[in-house]
Amino acid sequence: MIINIKKLTDTATIPTRGSSYAAGYDLYADLQESVELNAHETKVIPTGIAVEIPAGYFGGVFARSGLSLKEMLRPGNCTGVIDEDYTGEIGCIMHNDSEEKRIITPQERIAQLVIIPYLSVEFNEVDELNQTERGTDGFGSTDACR
Repeated sequence: MIINIKKLTDTATIPTRGSSYAAGYDLYADLQESVELNAHETKVIPTGIAVEIPAGYFGGVFARSGLSLKEMLRPGNCTGVIDEDYTGEIGCIMHNDSEEKRIITPQERIAQLVIIPYLSVEFNEVDELNQTERGTDGFGSTDACR
């Protein structure tokens, strides 16, 4: 699949894969200088790129596991969604889960982009839903089955 991408600045970096089988493409911080994130602070970090997501797909912005584990930095919205009709700059909402100040440096890999198909559905309002064995048992209810 070919994805059209536009660099919005001279310093922007095109997303890269860490390995030939990686599902995600690393997104880079397009910064002129380092940005500080205080404990539990959230900021939008620019990437300097815009993409054309194909019809029937969306771009999922996920955490980089190493950055989350080592620095406790993650997307503030947990998973970002880039809709196929959005062609503006990709900004990564980054949150510092640690108790210490963290630094995001220029050209640092901050998140990963995964192109994912989705189904377009229509909702049909009904008075009752079909009965299932589980029914309305929610949060934690399947733990008893293990």
